[in-house]
Amino acid sequence: MALPFLILYLTRYLNVSASLAGLALSIYGIGGILTAPFAGRLSDRVGPFTVMRASLGLTGLLLFVIPLAHSFAVVALLTFLWALVAEGTRPATMSALTATTSPDQRKSAIAVNRLAVNLGMSIGPAVGGFLATVSFPLLFIVDGATSLAAAIVLSILLRTRDLTATIPESRLNPSRVADSVQSPTSASVWKDRNAIEFLAAIFLMNLVFMQNQGALPLYLVRDLNHRESFYGMLFVVNTLLIVAFEVPLNLAMSHWSHRSALAVGIVLTAVGFGAVGLSTSSAFIIGTVVVWTFGEMIVFPVATAYVADIAPPGRNGEYMGAFSSVISLALVLGPWLGVAALDRFGPVLMWSGVLVVGLLAGLALLLSKEKPSSALSSFP
Repeated sequence: MALPFLILYLTRYLNVSASLAGLALSIYGIGGILTAPFAGRLSDRVGPFTVMRASLGLTGLLLFVIPLAHSFAVVALLTFLWALVAEGTRPATMSALTATTSPDQRKSAIAVNRLAVNLGMSIGPAVGGFLATVSFPLLFIVDGATSLAAAIVLSILLRTRDLTATIPESRLNPSRVADSVQSPTSASVWKDRNAIEFLAAIFLMNLVFMQNQGALPLYLVRDLNHRESFYGMLFVVNTLLIVAFEVPLNLAMSHWSHRSALAVGIVLTAVGFGAVGLSTSSAFIIGTVVVWTFGEMIVFPVATAYVADIAPPGRNGEYMGAFSSVISLALVLGPWLGVAALDRFGPVLMWSGVLVVGLLAGLALLLSKEKPSSALSSFP
């Protein structure tokens, strides 16, 4: 609710320059990169639900404090702390989802979770926009209250459902234990070649995907003379597609191997964004959004399920933390690289480059060795 309005809060309420306000978002992104591995490892030790509750509760309290700061330096520090506590929810949530579901349920469970996230991202900014017109400080207070409410609701649900804080994945997938006995695991996720190959491909794919916040709005408004409202409407299209199709799409593709599904999703994402350079009309732009949205709906649930499959027993959180860090890094670098390339090389070369990077990500994934336990079946 509050993060999308952080730049407006700094520039319009605290009278901070636009360049400094943009720096605040980068600071948030850096905080997300740093906290994800720690939150992932902590989830393995104390349980993902414990981390989720602590993250939501501390986020709520910190959001109450931000409106009390009146200098950019203090707000920047609080923004960094905000990212450290708030972004810990991501790897913990992914760890909880994958640890409490069997392998054949993971894609669908993650898709349902993304459905909830996208509904929240549809309602949150709309409510935030209304609150910002009334009072910018009120925006942070209400957002803080919803975070605390989420922590309370989660605590009540955990108590009534009697879910354990840590659930051994080996109980859900005994073959994982046999695999770990036969081949010793690396000391760190960053020494696991299988994980490194996968994370590299996901990083490249997310450099492409993050252009929805980087080069895409600039290109549409500045170069094609579309209204800002048209860019906002594209996210409505994106959200409606996700709400309508992501869960049934992942159920229909549940028998696909992870690598095959990821390759298809990455190619759709690459083609969707790469085709933006061929833009001739508003309808064509909307069509490209439809294409990359289907890629998004495939990639993110399957990628999360794949991380859970390749993680050694008891280290699910660690691998989810690394996965989350890679996405955060792409969020920091992707928009900046896209905008810089658009200004330096022009739209044709820039969007062609986006297509090439996305296809390279898909190729890298296809050439990598897939862990046998994640290959549920051959490509249909």
